[in-house]
Amino acid sequence: MHPNPVFHTADSTRNLAFARERAFGVLSVNGADAPLVSHVPFLLADNGKSLDLHLVRSNPIARALKSPLEAVMAISGPDSYISPDWYGIDDQVPTWNYIAVHLRGSLSALSSEEMRDMLDRQSALFEERLLPKTPWKTDKMPADLLDKLMRSIVPCRLQIESVDGTWKLSQNKTDLAREHAADHVDSYGFGADHRLLAALMRSA
Repeated sequence: MHPNPVFHTADSTRNLAFARERAFGVLSVNGADAPLVSHVPFLLADNGKSLDLHLVRSNPIARALKSPLEAVMAISGPDSYISPDWYGIDDQVPTWNYIAVHLRGSLSALSSEEMRDMLDRQSALFEERLLPKTPWKTDKMPADLLDKLMRSIVPCRLQIESVDGTWKLSQNKTDLAREHAADHVDSYGFGADHRLLAALMRSA
């Protein structure tokens, strides 16, 4: 996370809202020999105090989770290279703009009996974003195959103890310079993430 406090003005409400919308991040814990990392979707609780996720049983984090572990979920947002030429002022250097939120806390394995409910809630969240498509539900699967799947994955919960977000959007530049850079991100970028980053830069 960038240390400059000008990039850390977003409050917990905004950081959690961003994490809830992205719903996908990098989970990391300290392993015996090296950090253990997994890319996973998650469900953030309504009160923002915990998040639920699941791991395949063969995942190194799942294997290490014999007792609660300190963990961090890192959620990345839109990002882009920023050319110094884009500011319209001299004596600038290249940089990278981005959004990232870190949720730190204690990770624990849950009872296997909670896996079906978690899967139902998680699929419902993402299927709702695909409406008017008919939502997929677990009851569409043959019972024996669903049972086999449930046995192969481990439900987990991260109790969130701290929330930190970096919103690096050229806030340390003048309004005009930041707007010029945002225009170029829009012009040179590809897809919705760059358009979102440009819009956030303009409103920073």
